[in-house]
Amino acid sequence: MGELFGTLSDRTPVHRWTLERAGVRVRVLSYGGIVQSVETPDRDGRTADVVLGCADLETYVANPGPYYGALVGRYANRIAGGSFELDGRTYPLARTNGPNSLHGGERGFDKHVWDVTPVEHGLRLSRVSPDGEEGFPGRLEVSATYVLDASGALRISYEAVTDAPTVLTLTNHSYWNLGGAGTGSAAGHELRIAAGRYTPVDADLIPTGELADVTDTRFDFREARKVGSGYDHNLVLDKGVTRTAEEVAELHDPASGRVLTVATTEPGLQLYTGEHLTGPFGPNDGVALETQHFPDSPNRPEFPSTVLRPGEVYRSETVYGFSVR
Repeated sequence: MGELFGTLSDRTPVHRWTLERAGVRVRVLSYGGIVQSVETPDRDGRTADVVLGCADLETYVANPGPYYGALVGRYANRIAGGSFELDGRTYPLARTNGPNSLHGGERGFDKHVWDVTPVEHGLRLSRVSPDGEEGFPGRLEVSATYVLDASGALRISYEAVTDAPTVLTLTNHSYWNLGGAGTGSAAGHELRIAAGRYTPVDADLIPTGELADVTDTRFDFREARKVGSGYDHNLVLDKGVTRTAEEVAELHDPASGRVLTVATTEPGLQLYTGEHLTGPFGPNDGVALETQHFPDSPNRPEFPSTVLRPGEVYRSETVYGFSVR
């Protein structure tokens, strides 16, 4: 059992676990599967927390919107109009982001306390999402395993099965500031993403359906450049869906020398520069790199499918690696 971190208003206890390996220390909460902190050294060996996290449970509960470090589901990102059709039936969802559903609805995976079981060098978080939870069909048995590998990389592996057709895409919603959480803007970080296309969006941040070329646009991160601000967009990864995690992005802080690499099995990466952060942090204090399937895929049959059917196993993996230069 991890240490007691706090108690929710319904008296449910929330615990915190600490993982440590190869000079990296990670703290994970049973509430929302939150990655509260990731401590890594800079080029001079000085350690800092590079993930935006809250000091206590009350601050997380009071500031749900940023999804600080959370495990997001059932559906990460937006579903247009708060509904989708599957096998001829329409499923209405809570509209939590203007006219759209966002990150699983009013009480998504980020607002539940998960069962936690220690595994070698890590933790397995699990829960059952009942049929109809937040409007999504099917009883879903879901797990996320957080492991520090021999190099100190944080590997998050997701699995799920359902008893009825449903849609599913999961992600971790950490915000990264490689200079250290709370040290100011991350807009000066240098970012590289292996993505030659992106999904343009309408005024409600819903994809238009086009897969547009990034050439001569501000979405071209094929060569590293400063991330800047004003991003909440899905980049189409060149590799597509893969069975094993492949490196797709690198974030570098020139001042500290810290480098974050992101490898994933997913076909998309949502770049969000945190313009709407609340609570202990403000705009641009961190950069979210959310590995995912594309926004609104349930309503876009031309996008990679997010449908999960009985007898299938949902699998997804993302690996965050840490180094300096």
